[in-house]
Amino acid sequence: MVKSYILAVSASCSVALGLNATVPRLRRASPGTRLILSRLIPFAAVASAGALNVFLMRGEELRRGIDIYRVADDKENLAKEKEGRGIESLGKSKKAALLAVGETAISRVLNATPIMVLPPLILVRLQKTEWLKRRPGMTLPVNLGLILTTSLFALPLALAAFPQRQAVDVRSLEEQFWDGGGQHGKVEFNRGI
Repeated sequence: MVKSYILAVSASCSVALGLNATVPRLRRASPGTRLILSRLIPFAAVASAGALNVFLMRGEELRRGIDIYRVADDKENLAKEKEGRGIESLGKSKKAALLAVGETAISRVLNATPIMVLPPLILVRLQKTEWLKRRPGMTLPVNLGLILTTSLFALPLALAAFPQRQAVDVRSLEEQFWDGGGQHGKVEFNRGI
């Protein structure tokens, strides 16, 4: 866990430092464009660290695979409940693990996007208004309000972008599972968050 943390922080800092050094040197970009790009550097750093961290922390799942299960119809699920039987795993799939970890990494980027893109861009616009020019002390409260507002909406949307229990066609996984598909030839797995 410490190794994953250090690698994610290193990646984030490298992206931030690299972009901080590159953006001011963009001679063809207008000053306004450079300002906007400089405000988006924290987003690039956080998004890259978040995505990398998912792959590092869940690397064992990628190496060993994750459990997949037949998609059962309602009648089959009721019968298992009455008998007290759990759902049996068909085995561990590396392809399902790659899909699950990849979708989780994308959801981390989706979560960071509105929170770290919209407030800086809106604030750049607001700082050009007379209202904020006359009240420079309001910059921090306005920025925090923008961050709070986007946070309230971004997290639920990012978590809902992909279902927790993902159902896929059994033929999209390893050949050893092709005969184990359930309803409509589907298998499912827990994507994680």
